[in-house]
Amino acid sequence: MSKRSVLVVAHTGRPEAIRSAELVIERLSEAGIGVRVLDEEAAAIGGTGVDVMPSTAAAADDAEVVMVLGGDGTLLRAADLTRTTGTPLLGVNLGHVGFLAEAEREDLAATVEGVVARRYDVEERMTIDVTARRNGTILGTTWALNEASIEKGERERMLEVVAEIDGRPLSNWGCDGVVCATPTGSTAYAFSAGGPVVWPEVEAMLVVPISAHSLFARPLVVSPRSSVAVEVLPGTPRAVLWCDGRRTLDLPPGARVEVRRGVEPVRLARLRLTPFTDRLVTKFGLPVTGWRGRVRQPAHPSPSLEDSQVGDGAAAGGAAGRPAPGGAAGGGPAAQDGGAAGGERG
Repeated sequence: MSKRSVLVVAHTGRPEAIRSAELVIERLSEAGIGVRVLDEEAAAIGGTGVDVMPSTAAAADDAEVVMVLGGDGTLLRAADLTRTTGTPLLGVNLGHVGFLAEAEREDLAATVEGVVARRYDVEERMTIDVTARRNGTILGTTWALNEASIEKGERERMLEVVAEIDGRPLSNWGCDGVVCATPTGSTAYAFSAGGPVVWPEVEAMLVVPISAHSLFARPLVVSPRSSVAVEVLPGTPRAVLWCDGRRTLDLPPGARVEVRRGVEPVRLARLRLTPFTDRLVTKFGLPVTGWRGRVRQPAHPSPSLEDSQVGDGAAAGGAAGRPAPGGAAGGGPAAQDGGAAGGERG
């Protein structure tokens, strides 16, 4: 049986990430798990007994998991590096919002314990494949976990584009750009541009115009089987293609960007199956004060009004809509249960 191994990727520009990486390496090594680090990070992280790997996809080959210490940008960098290996990423948020991360900095020790005990599930996130062409010639190909954005290259001039869905022209926009996003990316750039929040398990693609001068410039949600294209009109200023805010390509006038569902998903390790709603509430600090939760249903059906006595206070009060003791319809225990759940979500 081959030795277990974990690849550790860290934001070495943050002292906290370096300290966290040292702790992770120590705990994993004590558990008899081999630790790999990237050659470009090894000097900053240090650590004895680690395997220094080239900063290529080979670094994650046969690794159980990639532990990513930083923010969403660090996790996107790790995804770019390891996506083709299928190794799941487990992010520990040391940044700001950290929507892609599974754990927060205060959970680091418990996160390492979960990896040692293999107490995690793996979910797949949809990606997009992106191709840029001009006059039939391919300018470049890339991919994105969050989004591909076509943006104006000159601040003082508007970008003129026409959007196409499934081979048919939809509309042209004078705008600052267009974001083509995945459900995972719906809480990133697309969200800032006014797009909807899409639950990760919903398979779809988003098309969100940025500051468009048009009556029809609403965010669009299209089928994951659709193909989306954005053409930079001739005579317009040059544009720039950005994917996940990391990979960039200049787009001359007349260029065409085609976006389709990605062939290879990104796999994320989850220590706990937290509902996405709870994640939204936590990450955005959404107000949920006053939520009482769903009233718990009785194990056995309540008797009908004809079979019950009208004067039976608790049953009749609940059926007639009178407030039960405790001030919540449905009785004290249900209200207490809802209150406890509400406290967890707040």
